[in-house]
Amino acid sequence: MSRIQDLIHEKAEQYFDYMVQTRRYLHKNPEVSFKEFETTDYIIHELKKLGIETKRPLETGCIGIIDGNPSDSVIALRADIDALPMDEEGDAKKEFMSERPGAAHCCGHDFHTANLLGTARILNDLKDRIDGKVVLIFQPAEEKLPGGGRLLTESGALQNEGVKKVYGMHTNPNISPGQIAVKAGPLMACTVEFDIEIIGKGGHAAAPHTTVDPIVIAAQVIQQFQTIPSRSLDPTEPSVVTVGKIRAGSAHNIIPEKAELMGTVRAFSMETARMIKKRMEEILAGVTAASGATFTFHFNEGYPAVVNDEECAETIRSSGVELLGTENVILMERPLMAGEDFAFYQQEFPGAFFFLGTGSDEADSKWSWHHPRYNVDEKAFLTSSALMAGIVLNT
Repeated sequence: MSRIQDLIHEKAEQYFDYMVQTRRYLHKNPEVSFKEFETTDYIIHELKKLGIETKRPLETGCIGIIDGNPSDSVIALRADIDALPMDEEGDAKKEFMSERPGAAHCCGHDFHTANLLGTARILNDLKDRIDGKVVLIFQPAEEKLPGGGRLLTESGALQNEGVKKVYGMHTNPNISPGQIAVKAGPLMACTVEFDIEIIGKGGHAAAPHTTVDPIVIAAQVIQQFQTIPSRSLDPTEPSVVTVGKIRAGSAHNIIPEKAELMGTVRAFSMETARMIKKRMEEILAGVTAASGATFTFHFNEGYPAVVNDEECAETIRSSGVELLGTENVILMERPLMAGEDFAFYQQEFPGAFFFLGTGSDEADSKWSWHHPRYNVDEKAFLTSSALMAGIVLNT
């Protein structure tokens, strides 16, 4: 291992306790998308203590700038800072459980933020070894459309700093601490949210022949939606149509007038997503017409697909091998259907995203993203901060 790699590991160990304490503070004080005011103030305070220049292009979130040696190289590292609108559970987190009802860091963004603050300390200590500058992105609202990543790229702040490449990561409960996973090319799907209202005719449950039952119609629509990926698309083209929420009715003996459906579409291109939209509209029109109902349909295109630049993905892989060992770098064979607004950065700059192992029995951290018991094994800070710093110093 080279001297610079030794230094990176030493610095990661030096700031390990800081990252753990920071993560636990953020975990106790979560703020949901577009409401991260205290979190933003905290981050700016921590960066200013290091003498790192900060800017606030949006109402929440910020960027920090570390200047190294003169060069036109500008590498951006991104963390998202928002929490989910939910309550959490789990004895493993009882010392630092959310103190704010209806808000919880059950997706790892507290870890991402604490990690980037720790990485900032490592790079600030080693800035005489940095060519060019590093832009630290603390992005709001990854969890809510239109996405903080989109708003930040549209603000022009990163372009004004001359960003050339951008890197990001996400905790992963399916991988062990000390490991990472990366893949060139398509990594995560584009996302769409849809809202449907089926309007029938309400009445008494004992006289269904006098009504147009929107619940029965909704059931038919949901069943037919599931045929879109299997019968309307090329079977080699991955896609998902999921109805995640149904709302209808008020009592045992009343057939309601309306039924509402909410859900998501996932694919690896917006072209495929729009083909799915067309089939959804056709199904809705056919089923409702046959039943004497009407409908409204809103299809809200969200995040593009995360597609890793090959050169940037190779930088992550090679840096991981040098710092962690070949056995701890997993080369993913298949992409995930989950979405990420990191994709908006990749619309503007070459970039790559990777997964960090945080799942262990010891930390009770193998629960899925967005589960109320979601947790991370904090030992992973030694891996994530070292690798983030290594990407910069190896680029």
